[in-house]
Amino acid sequence: MTVPTDGPWLDDAAGRLIRPYTVSGGRTRPTAELDLMSLVMATGAASEMYYGPEHSEALGLCQGPTSVAEIAGHLRLPAVVTKILLSDLMDSGAVTVRPPHNFDNPSDCSLLEAVLDGLRRQL
Repeated sequence: MTVPTDGPWLDDAAGRLIRPYTVSGGRTRPTAELDLMSLVMATGAASEMYYGPEHSEALGLCQGPTSVAEIAGHLRLPAVVTKILLSDLMDSGAVTVRPPHNFDNPSDCSLLEAVLDGLRRQL
C-alpha cells in the first residue's frame, strides 16, 4: 500500500482510501448549478471557513480559468463530488464560476472539435 503524505491516500489495488461521500461530508448535491464545462477561477479572497485538503487542492487548481471536468480529473474524484467541493468554495467567495464561451450551443461542432483536439493531445 502506498500512503503519500501530501496527496490523497491511495492503495495500489483499491484506489482512494477515503471514499467520495466522506470528502463531500455525505452530501449528494452541490448548492450551485455547475456544468462540467463551467470555468472556475480563484478570487484571492480569504475564506473564514475551514475546509478539508480536497478543498485546498481544488482551490490550488483554480489559479487560472479551469473547467470543472479538469479539476475533477486532477483530484481523481467523481464529478458530482468535485461540484460539491467547488460549490462550497463558491459559497465562501473563494472562487467564481462562469459558463464557457460557447455555452449558447453546447452541441456546437467547433466546441466538440476543440474538446477532441485537447483529448488527442493528452494521449
